[in-house]
Amino acid sequence: MHLEDALFNWLQMNIVAEARPDDRAASDTRDFFLQILTEDHHIVNVGVAQTDDAVIHVIYETGDGLQTQLIPREAAEQLLAEIVSNPKYNEQ
Repeated sequence: MHLEDALFNWLQMNIVAEARPDDRAASDTRDFFLQILTEDHHIVNVGVAQTDDAVIHVIYETGDGLQTQLIPREAAEQLLAEIVSNPKYNEQ
C-alpha cells in the first residue's frame, strides 16, 4: 500500500474511532492502518497537527524527520458522515 493511501485510511478511521469511542471495529481498523504505517513505511509517530476548513494536516515522523501530508477534509470525513447517516450502523 502506498504511503499516501495508508495515511488517508488511517486518518479516516482515526476520525471515526474518535467520534465513536465504543466502536471497536473502528479502533481495530485504525490500529491495522497504523501497523501498516509503522511496519511498511517505518513511521514512528503519526497524528493530526491541524484542521482547517479545507484540509487536515497529518504529521508523521520517519528516520528522515517530520513530514506533513495535507488531506482534503471533506474526503477524510466522508466515511464518518456515511456511517452517521446510515441507521443500521447507529442501532443501540
